[in-house]
Amino acid sequence: MYSRPRPGNLREIAEKIEDATGLRVQIVGGKLVMAPARRGKHVGVVMRLKGQLDTVLPEGLGAFEASSIALPEEEDPDDYVTPDLIVLPLEWAADDDWLVASEDAALAVEVISSSEKSREIRDKADWYAVSRVPVLLVIDPRKGTWALHTRPDNGTYQDVLPGKFGEPVPLPAPLGFEVATDHFLVYGPSPWSGRAPDA
Repeated sequence: MYSRPRPGNLREIAEKIEDATGLRVQIVGGKLVMAPARRGKHVGVVMRLKGQLDTVLPEGLGAFEASSIALPEEEDPDDYVTPDLIVLPLEWAADDDWLVASEDAALAVEVISSSEKSREIRDKADWYAVSRVPVLLVIDPRKGTWALHTRPDNGTYQDVLPGKFGEPVPLPAPLGFEVATDHFLVYGPSPWSGRAPDA
């Protein structure tokens, strides 16, 4: 159904899979990674966070969903990820491209799916550090926790601040404000008995 993946055409394959299945496809470390449909609580965290960001972001910045970040070409010409939210210059809303340059991202937000493995989460955080996204916020509704990753250097974030739902997240300058996590919900058991929980 799809062309054989090879270096240089992975993005083409990913786009075809997204078009055919509706799944969110990313390329992390040269591998195609597909995410299932998101749970309502996953979407709810994103919605609540975006609502906060929209009211406090500095002038000229906006919070965007469904936008993808490209790994710098000197690292890998194919790799890209699609975070749940990205804070970008408002000019992005008038761009014809679908890939954002990593240096344009002020903040990336990943909400962990119920089915994600610890290694996948670590690999994703390292990916953002390699791409030099300055701030990564990882929200984990499985455990009711969050982790703020800052100061990317040598392929890893030098500072990681952990917290729990109910504790505010202190975003560093140039953002320089806190976001509340009081209304973030923890995943419950999957309503689909006998099936693996989705995202």
